[in-house]
Amino acid sequence: MPLSRSLSMTSLSGVLPAWEEAELPVEDLLLFEVAWEVTNKVGGIYTVIQTKAKITVDEWGENYYMMGPYFEHNFKTQVEACEPPNPAIRKAMDALIHNGCQVHFGRWLIEGSPFVILFDIGSAAWNLDRWKGDLWETCRIGLPYHDREANDSLILGSLIAWFFKELTDQLGDKLNVIGHFHEWQAGPGVILSRSRKIPMATVFTTHATLLGRYLCAGNADFYNNLDKVRDVVTPNGLNVKKFSAMHEFQNLHSTSKARIQEFVRGHFYGHLDFNLEKTLFFFIAGRYEFSNKGADIFLESLSRLNYLLRVRNDMTVVVFFIMPAKTNNFNVESLKGQAVRKQLWDTAHTVKEKFGKKLYDALLKGQIPDMNSILDRDDFTIMKRAIYATQRHSLPPVTTHNMLDDSTDPILSNVRRIGLFNSRNDRVKIIFHPEFLSSTSPLLPMDYEDFVRGCNLGVFPSYYEPWGYTPGECTVMGIPSVTTNLSGFGCFMEEHVSDPAAYGVYIVDRRFRSPEESCKQLTQFMFSFCQQSLRQRIIQRNRTERLSDLLDWKYLGRFYIHARHLALNRAFPDKFKIDPMAPLKTEGFRYPRPYSVPPSPSASIHSTPHHSDVEDDDDDEPYDEDEEAERDRLNIKAPFCCFGIYPDPGPSQNPDSCSEAQFNCGVPQGSILGPLWFSTVLGKLLPKCNTL
Repeated sequence: MPLSRSLSMTSLSGVLPAWEEAELPVEDLLLFEVAWEVTNKVGGIYTVIQTKAKITVDEWGENYYMMGPYFEHNFKTQVEACEPPNPAIRKAMDALIHNGCQVHFGRWLIEGSPFVILFDIGSAAWNLDRWKGDLWETCRIGLPYHDREANDSLILGSLIAWFFKELTDQLGDKLNVIGHFHEWQAGPGVILSRSRKIPMATVFTTHATLLGRYLCAGNADFYNNLDKVRDVVTPNGLNVKKFSAMHEFQNLHSTSKARIQEFVRGHFYGHLDFNLEKTLFFFIAGRYEFSNKGADIFLESLSRLNYLLRVRNDMTVVVFFIMPAKTNNFNVESLKGQAVRKQLWDTAHTVKEKFGKKLYDALLKGQIPDMNSILDRDDFTIMKRAIYATQRHSLPPVTTHNMLDDSTDPILSNVRRIGLFNSRNDRVKIIFHPEFLSSTSPLLPMDYEDFVRGCNLGVFPSYYEPWGYTPGECTVMGIPSVTTNLSGFGCFMEEHVSDPAAYGVYIVDRRFRSPEESCKQLTQFMFSFCQQSLRQRIIQRNRTERLSDLLDWKYLGRFYIHARHLALNRAFPDKFKIDPMAPLKTEGFRYPRPYSVPPSPSASIHSTPHHSDVEDDDDDEPYDEDEEAERDRLNIKAPFCCFGIYPDPGPSQNPDSCSEAQFNCGVPQGSILGPLWFSTVLGKLLPKCNTL
C-alpha cells in the first residue's frame, strides 16, 4: 500500500500538555534579557536568544528588551534605529550618554523584531580602572591587565548595572524590572546589580560553556548533582516551521539529496563505481572539538562499519565532517572534480539535444530511426573525449581544502590510522569539509539547512554537550540522528519519548558504558540504519518530524516563563506569590513506542547476509500514518514532572535584606584570575541570584 502523508505534531491536538501557570501581569513589568550574543553571532547562545525572541515578544510586546555590546557593523546591518517607547528608558540612556558613554537603541531585524539596547564598550573604556576597583571592593577579585575578554565583560556589566540603577530610580514603584543574564560574559551585570541592591528580579542562565567546563574539570560530579546547583533547567528550542502539505518535508529531502549527489559525482569522478541510489549520507557538524564532539569515537565506529558493510551489505555510506579548521584554499583536486562533472553534464546535454532533434524528425515522418546513424562520428568523438577526461590516477581526496596542519590534524591523523582513504573497496567514504557551508561556495553551494535536509543521518556522539542544537535541527527537519546520554538533547528525549530510536533519535550510552562498549553501540546503530529499506527510512522520517513540536519554543518557552515567576516571587514576595514546594508546572509527557512496523530491519531482515538489489518497497507490513498518530494521541503516558525546583533559600533573596557581606565571594584577597574568575564569582553568587 502507498505511504500515507507525513503527520506533524500540530495535527495531534491535545498531545502537548496545556500551560497551567498563571500569566504574569506583563503590563506592570519590564523584561530585559542580557547576552554578549545579542546582534552578535559568535556561538550557540546566539541561536538560543535569536530563535526565542518571537515567542517572548508575543508574550511581552513592547515591554521586552534585549541588551548587549555595540558593534558598528552589526548595528548597521541588523538593527533599525528608533526611539524607545518608554520615557524612563530614554532617560536612563541619556544619563549614561551625558557621562560620555554611548548607548544605541533600535529593533533587531529578526523574527519578532525585539527592541535592543546596545552599549559601546570602547566609549566607556576610560572607566575600566575605576570599575575594577568597584569589583575589588565588592568581591575582592582582581582582573588581569592583559585579559581583553574579561575586561570587556566587566565594562559591559558595569554599564548595564548603571543603566538599571538609573531606570529603577526613574520607575519607582510603577513597574517592576526583571533582568535575565546569559552566561559568564553577562555575569558582572548580575553581580554588580545585586551588590548595589538594585530593586529588580534577576535570572541567571548558564549555558554550560566556561562555567560547565570548569565544574566538570574540577571533579564536581556535575551530572549527578544538578539538583543542588539548579532552580530550573531550561531546554533550548527552535522555531519550527510547518508546511501546508505535510509531505513537503519529504520532497525537500529528495531535492536536497539530489544536490548532494551531484557534488558526490564530481568528488568521486573516476571512482564512481558505487550506486548512488544505494548510498546513504551521514554527517557530523559543529565546533572542531575532536573529543568533546565525539569525532574520535565516530571515526573508530566508521572503521568497523566499513568492515561490516563490505562483508554483509551492499550499501555505501558517504560521511561528511563539517568542522571549521585552518586552511588556505580549496583543494585543487576537489575543484577539478566539480569542473569535470560539469563538463560531462554539458557534453551529455549537447548530445541529447542532437539525438532528440533527429529522433523527433524521424517520428514526424512516420519512420523508426536507424539507431546506428542517429549519432555521427563527431558525437562519438565528443563522448570518448569526455570519458577519457574522467580518468584518475589518484584516490578521491579525503579533504576538500588544503589544511595548514595536515600532519597533526586530529581527523586526518585518525583517518590515516584507520585507513579510510576512499579506495574502491571501501564502503565508507569520508569527506572532510573544514569550513562552514555556504550557498555561495564554488564547491558545495548549499546552506547548512538544505544540506541537513538532504542527508540521511546526523551523527553527534558528543562527550561534552550541554544541549546540542545539531540533533535538534535534524529532528525538526525530519532527519534521524544519533546523540548521547551526556548531551542535554539526548537526556531530554529519553525523558519524553518511550522508544527514541523508533522515532529516529538514537541515544548512545556514554555515561554508564566504557568507550569500547559505546563504540560498539554506535557501530550497531549505524549498521542497523544501513539495513533499512527505503520504505522503512521514509516511515522513520515521518515519525522523526512528528516530534518537532516537542522542540518548539512554543512548548519549551514555558520553562523560561516559570523561571521569571520564581525570580519575581523571590525578589518581590509581597506582590508575586508562588509555592516554592509545589511541583513545577512545566510538565512533560512520554511518547509511546509506535504500534506499527518497526523502523529497524529486524522484523524483515533477509535470511542471507546479502540483500537483493531491489528495495523492499512493496512489502506487506501494515502501516498507516494517520492511524498511528491517532494511537499516539490516545496513548500518551500520564504527565510527569520532568524538572524540579527547590525550596526558596530564604529571605536573603530579597535585595532589601541583603547585606554587603553576603556578596563577598570567598576568594582570597589579592586573587588575580583569568576567565575562570567569573566562574568562581558566579559559583559563590548564584545562591544569591533570584533564579538560576
